[in-house]
Amino acid sequence: MNLVNWSPFREFDDLFSRFPTLASENLARSAWLPPVDISETEDAYQIEIEIPAVAGDDVSVSVKDGVLSVTGERKFEKEIEGKRHRVERRFGKFTRSFRLPENVDEESISATSEAGLLRLVISKREVEGPRMIEVKVH
Repeated sequence: MNLVNWSPFREFDDLFSRFPTLASENLARSAWLPPVDISETEDAYQIEIEIPAVAGDDVSVSVKDGVLSVTGERKFEKEIEGKRHRVERRFGKFTRSFRLPENVDEESISATSEAGLLRLVISKREVEGPRMIEVKVH
């Protein structure tokens, strides 16, 4: 009797080889969420979103009612030469939304994209404190 070490990765390879459509377009087309990093400086908030292989024309940034939304689509390359053996990258539409704090200036949001990284810079503004109203007694 021979002992064989069990490998979960071998099991996945086996599964994908038996059901090639499971490993290709169907899995790749499922929804995906690009990873996000959010940081803050004294003057601004910065949001960085990883969107490799997404063209700038396929990304939209909008602000409505204090919510910043980033939507886009990574398109599946249907036409290739030869046979696909595995597709692990995710494709399709994505949306990421963020509730903005009260101290942001929605008019000064800038967006740049370079090397698959979308960088949003949201400037802060001073929050007006409560206004004191004098009460007159008669």
